[in-house]
Amino acid sequence: MTTVVLLGTLDTRGPEYAYVRERVVAQSCRVLLVDAGIKGEPTIHPDISREVVARAAHIDISQLATVDQNAAIALMAKGVTRTIVELFARGRLHGILALGGGGGSRLATAAMRCLPLGVPKMLVSPLGSGDIRPYVGSMDISVMYSVVEMHGLNPVSERILSNAAACIAAMAQAYNAFELSPRARLHPYLSYPAPDITPATSH
Repeated sequence: MTTVVLLGTLDTRGPEYAYVRERVVAQSCRVLLVDAGIKGEPTIHPDISREVVARAAHIDISQLATVDQNAAIALMAKGVTRTIVELFARGRLHGILALGGGGGSRLATAAMRCLPLGVPKMLVSPLGSGDIRPYVGSMDISVMYSVVEMHGLNPVSERILSNAAACIAAMAQAYNAFELSPRARLHPYLSYPAPDITPATSH
């Protein structure tokens, strides 16, 4: 069965993840909920706890309280990345979706960038209308602008999150069923650099 991993900080965005999980399941996908919370206890029950994620980075979750936020995010990102890569290697990930602000987006996309090209990766964030290059890098991460800050559910956030759930479910199902066409097998893989879109300046 197609499996979508939902990755996020369940201490701050529990209701949003509960809603997205419900919507993804409604699209006939299995969901694995991974908690990457740093500050506090999750408000909904994860399938993979933040303690397990921290141990993947060879740290105890209590250590995160002794360092600043940037250091805590960097440490947790190591555990998240190892957890996500292992899930993919075991065939338990056909797509991944995260909801995040600045810190959550950094943490989630660090793991997404370690997955192979073609694996559906999606971030929903208020940062989506700005410069997302530090988060996407050179990988195929889809970013959806959340329009509003994600601090609870409202008519706007529910609509955006419902759309995001439908997107990641459809992409994950397509990825799981994908077979390379005979025509594509005949052509070598070519990598083309992105065009230079820096605005011209006069001197």
